[in-house]
Amino acid sequence: MIAIIIGSKSDITYVEEGINFLKNFEIPYELKILSAHRTPEELKEYVLQLEKRDFQVIIACAGMAAHLPGVIASYSNLPVVGVPLPTSSLQGLDALLAIVQMPSGVPVATMTIGKAGVINACVYALRILSLKYPEIKEKLKKYKEEMKEKILKENL
Repeated sequence: MIAIIIGSKSDITYVEEGINFLKNFEIPYELKILSAHRTPEELKEYVLQLEKRDFQVIIACAGMAAHLPGVIASYSNLPVVGVPLPTSSLQGLDALLAIVQMPSGVPVATMTIGKAGVINACVYALRILSLKYPEIKEKLKKYKEEMKEKILKENL
């Protein structure tokens, strides 16, 4: 249902919490390591078959030049959510600018930098899926309520 693509094995540390989030929601996902620069043919082949396999959202996480989300968006009609990773001396600002500055007609929904961005990407993907799957909408309502309760409990 959700494809998560990262450009390098070292990026796994940033997506682990997001993977656990999707597991808690019982959402099928697939994690793939493919680089826009080092494995462009394999990336294209993988992305082109996602729709046929009934995937509905792609989350692409990348640092530095961060071309991965944009390249994926150029191949696919599925919603692409880009997450900039803080893997360079610029702490992800370079990746953020690369992902957010897409040309007209090739959209990438861009999240915040790092682990929080991965969680937001997962929530955003679930919101997209909730348009079709009412059970996901209910789980999201419960999640929001749990976040609210957690904050309220902090008030002693």
